[in-house]
Amino acid sequence: MCGRYAASRRPEDLVVEFEAVAAEGQAPLPADYNVAPTKDVYVVRHKKERDAEGALTGGGHRELRAVRWGLVPSWAKDVSIGNRMLNARVESLTEKPAFRTAAATRRCLVPADGWYEWAPKQDAPGKQPYFVTPEDGSGLAFAGLWEVWGRGEDRLYTCTVVTAPAVGALTEVHPRMPLVLPPDRWAGWLDPSREDVTEVAQPTPPEFVERLEIRPVGSAVGNVANNGAQLTARQESVSAPADQPALF
Repeated sequence: MCGRYAASRRPEDLVVEFEAVAAEGQAPLPADYNVAPTKDVYVVRHKKERDAEGALTGGGHRELRAVRWGLVPSWAKDVSIGNRMLNARVESLTEKPAFRTAAATRRCLVPADGWYEWAPKQDAPGKQPYFVTPEDGSGLAFAGLWEVWGRGEDRLYTCTVVTAPAVGALTEVHPRMPLVLPPDRWAGWLDPSREDVTEVAQPTPPEFVERLEIRPVGSAVGNVANNGAQLTARQESVSAPADQPALF
């Protein structure tokens, strides 16, 4: 976890919700109900401000930016390493070289409608896909890390989703989950002055998890070529098992 999620909210709505400014020169991303690794996704990050000469001013603001899902550290020889950096376990953020620096100073939020998870069926072979989403139809924000690789116009911005042990009823579906942050923890997670990530990476509150719906959905989501809002629709039984990405 997390290997697939849905993100359909418009950028103009996200900048309002997250009190952010849209990055300049980026075409809007389309609604995506089957976000898969290496796709472009939105993140909200703290952007340091510079003056006309390029010097840091000490100020900053939240920026909504499209980046590629799959973290590529600045020291990587090539971008292929990002294919293996889709998730970052919260327990080892301060230990792994690929995540350590970003965890201290380059944290971000990953807006989502919800995420998909697969669990073994109790009465038949194969796995049942579920869509985990707020019952009230609101959105989510996953904890994430961002990086920039390369220089100049060829710079590549990438991200990874932070995962944590599952909480509450989610343990019945999978032992892990994305670290979902409620709105009152967004500012702390994005604050680059708080370099001790353990202070801002506490588990998702149980009362927040209680407001999530674990919705059974159809097997079509197992194919990354499929897309559309119908993938998130409730379907009580699935005739064929879905292919779960081996991303844990």
